[in-house]
Amino acid sequence: MKYMMFVCTDTEPDTDKTNPPDIEAWVADNDARGRRLDGDALAPTSAATTVRVRNGELLVSDGPFTETKEVIVGYDVLECADLDEAIEIARAHPMAREGRLELRPFGDLDG
Repeated sequence: MKYMMFVCTDTEPDTDKTNPPDIEAWVADNDARGRRLDGDALAPTSAATTVRVRNGELLVSDGPFTETKEVIVGYDVLECADLDEAIEIARAHPMAREGRLELRPFGDLDG
């Protein structure tokens, strides 16, 4: 099952700073096991552009959809047997402690 893992900041990171996970090791391990299909960091929200169409009119604005202190800073596409495996992969990601990770299965547009 394929999951999108949104990598987000969090206003309340883990206070335990011992032995933080290494992102390069996490990427190498999950790439080698075929569990991470893609992933990257995103540019700051100041580089975001929001696009909407309302009543046939194109509306383009700078910045993200909402005003928030927690922002998406990256993503990973995971291939896992199930949600339990996806949770274990996310648990070892450094941002599980510094921020938060949101796992969301890909939708089926045909079904």
